[in-house]
Amino acid sequence: MSDWPKIRTVGLSGLLVTFAGAMSEPANRAALAFRAEIAAQDWPEVRESSCSLVSAFIEVDLASKPINTLAEKLRDLLATRDWFAAPLPAGRTLWHVPTVYGTDLAPQLEEAAALAGVDPDNAIAELSTAHVRVLTIGFAPGQPYMGELSETWNIPRQTELTGAVPPGSLVIAIKQLIIFTNTSPTGWRHIGQTAFRNFQQERATPFALSPGDELIFPSISRAEYDRILIQDTAGNGGATAEALG
Repeated sequence: MSDWPKIRTVGLSGLLVTFAGAMSEPANRAALAFRAEIAAQDWPEVRESSCSLVSAFIEVDLASKPINTLAEKLRDLLATRDWFAAPLPAGRTLWHVPTVYGTDLAPQLEEAAALAGVDPDNAIAELSTAHVRVLTIGFAPGQPYMGELSETWNIPRQTELTGAVPPGSLVIAIKQLIIFTNTSPTGWRHIGQTAFRNFQQERATPFALSPGDELIFPSISRAEYDRILIQDTAGNGGATAEALG
């Protein structure tokens, strides 16, 4: 019998339902689907819910609410289906985000390709056509962790930090991609540059992406990127979006 999922408390702020001890597509699918069902249940004691790579967090004041009652409700809900094979939440979006690979804008493409054992042209061909899912959003406001890529890209993080990468940077490590939302140091390798801004505080919906959304990062030239910077005033970076399912 599997040890997963597990229900644990998080201080006095709520309960965490974890579906695996490490990242996998089925565990992320389970976390996304379970969190969506929690929202649909609209339990009065639940203030908010969110998900990480393989877990769903349910916020409730455990100092004033009986933990055993909520834990039992969660166990009953978990027993209703196979969450690892559950459909992904409705309302997801497929994004196409134009990306410059390599050049002086993204100087670590060749290093990442060498670690992956492929030449830079093949790296661009694979990365620019891969479909990745927003697994979770975190670390910085609106910063998406996206995956999973093929095993080719199970490359480690750097042992030292890069001092700073700019907003819109596409970085890679451990079969995942991240778009940085602000200037930041990183231990991930900078392989592409976009003009896409997922976090814009002034928008009615500050995050353009949501967990479960999917993305493709088609390759564009430096000239196309420069044109997008001039013409795009909304921070979409030339990205297009279409509904999934």
